[in-house]
Amino acid sequence: MQTFHDSRLGAYFVMSTDHINDFQFINKLPGLMSILWNQSQGMIDISLDDIRISLQPNQVITATHLQNLEILTKDQPLTSFTFNREFYCVVDHDNEVSCNGILFYGYHEIPLVNIPIMEDPKFKALFQVFDDEFQNRDDIQGEMLQILLKRLIIKITRLAKKQLFGAKSNDSEIELIRQFNILVDKHFKTHKKVSDYADMLFKSPKTLANTFSRLHDATPLQIIHDRIVLEAKRKLIHTDYSVKEIAFQLGYDDVGSFHKLFKKVTKRSPQSFKNQDESEIGKNDQSNGKNSLLPIIGSGVN
Repeated sequence: MQTFHDSRLGAYFVMSTDHINDFQFINKLPGLMSILWNQSQGMIDISLDDIRISLQPNQVITATHLQNLEILTKDQPLTSFTFNREFYCVVDHDNEVSCNGILFYGYHEIPLVNIPIMEDPKFKALFQVFDDEFQNRDDIQGEMLQILLKRLIIKITRLAKKQLFGAKSNDSEIELIRQFNILVDKHFKTHKKVSDYADMLFKSPKTLANTFSRLHDATPLQIIHDRIVLEAKRKLIHTDYSVKEIAFQLGYDDVGSFHKLFKKVTKRSPQSFKNQDESEIGKNDQSNGKNSLLPIIGSGVN
């Protein structure tokens, strides 16, 4: 495990080739973002927001501090790059990396990205540069590591865009979907209509609908609803709030409206979901589609 820490800023950046064994240390650091890369020859099962995900060799997944991450496979090495906002804020530097709404914060589906065979040597070379830089204990080490991290995020984001949207998309359409996802993540508690977001984006609801119809397997309204339900599930599983309290926190004065939406998306009532035992929660995996906390995106082609 390689660690950079700037005590003046409270900045942390950790690179690990054995995230499973290093997790106890890494997990003590608050507000972390993670890039997890399966460099092993076997499959690694993880749980993210109580969705079971099988991370295949040479696949990458990202997670934020808002998500509940658990490593289920204990006997395979897992590479990770973990950092906090003080080291590199993906929100403040969105104009540099354009990863929000795709890799972090607000994407409708969990971003599971393949590293194609032709890209594999480039990723391994970048990993080696990271490793070399961690040996340089000088005044510009932090800045150099930030540059390398930015490069890594950009490379993964480019792959994600190709695998998510394919050749039929163009940059302006992808950017519209990305900005929509970011806005939904920010405002889903107070804005629940597609027209609200269309106004923020200076687009018509029809333009949004047509763009999503071309490039996405969900409608804008489904993305809003799924984000609301995801937050509800997090609170139902991980807090002691009542269904009524959760409905109010998510912007519903009428608990009946919240109940109706939750049941429409999940096929079960909020109380039934809250009362399920841990073995049932573990069944929320990528094979369950919309009954999971979030569906998994198509993995692309190596």
